[in-house]
Amino acid sequence: MTITPEQAQSARAGVTQTRAALPQLIELEADESGLLYMGPQSEAFVRATLRVLRENPQLVPPGLNLAEAEADLAAWDALRPIADQVLALSNQLQDNLTALGSDAMDVALDGYAQIKLMGDRYGLGDLRKEIGARWRRRSRASAPAPELVTGGG
Repeated sequence: MTITPEQAQSARAGVTQTRAALPQLIELEADESGLLYMGPQSEAFVRATLRVLRENPQLVPPGLNLAEAEADLAAWDALRPIADQVLALSNQLQDNLTALGSDAMDVALDGYAQIKLMGDRYGLGDLRKEIGARWRRRSRASAPAPELVTGGG
């Protein structure tokens, strides 16, 4: 696979254009990530409840903002297909990154095996060690043995 600079630029411009088209999008803070999630079953519940409340306004207490909830649901309906498309694209991009990275990693591992096998003959020992640092296990600093505490005496 080859991605030309023009293709990459065009794709990035598309993402930028999408962000510009939806300037009201928010990013949740870490402490907001626990908000209630409206999944498929919850969606049916929300739609039915809002419909019943709209049809029976006498049930709606003054502090319950039904109009705002309906506006939120309408915006959710507008964003859902966009989110589905972007998620599908994101998954496809991730699949390609995985496949491309795997291909490159396979060749690198085979090549590294050759460097380990024959690199010293060509004066590549230091380079082999540098490249191999990725696989080097980090040894734990030897901690002094804990002292045994004995009771009484």
